[in-house]
Amino acid sequence: MAGIKELIRTEEDNTLSFGNYDLPTKGKVSDYVFDGDVYKVKTFHDITRLEKNETFAYESTPGTVVTDYKETEDTLSFIVNGFQDTQIIVAVEDDTEYQVSVDDAVIENYETNLSGKIVISLELEPGCVKKVQICKK
Repeated sequence: MAGIKELIRTEEDNTLSFGNYDLPTKGKVSDYVFDGDVYKVKTFHDITRLEKNETFAYESTPGTVVTDYKETEDTLSFIVNGFQDTQIIVAVEDDTEYQVSVDDAVIENYETNLSGKIVISLELEPGCVKKVQICKK
């Protein structure tokens, strides 16, 4: 999967796509408006980071390409592609229980603390994509 040339874009199905791990140096897009919110993305080989309304939303090390990124009141879902094993951190609600699924298989139940973050480790390699879904219980 090729990186997102524009670094962030809105898809026809009203989801976001962002990231480009092929970049040797950091690329950045600020003030990207989607569904009434303002997004900022920084991405390159080593890291991909997304902020929503100046607040942390997603980070992967090393960098990744994310497609079909969608947030609802109870669910965060996306498809991720990378070139090697990746650690992903996502922001969700504080003090809330979540079920995390990868490729439709439940991998863990998490209860967030005051930081409201979930850490997911994925085994990735070139051409490999993983579907991630995080649902409030």
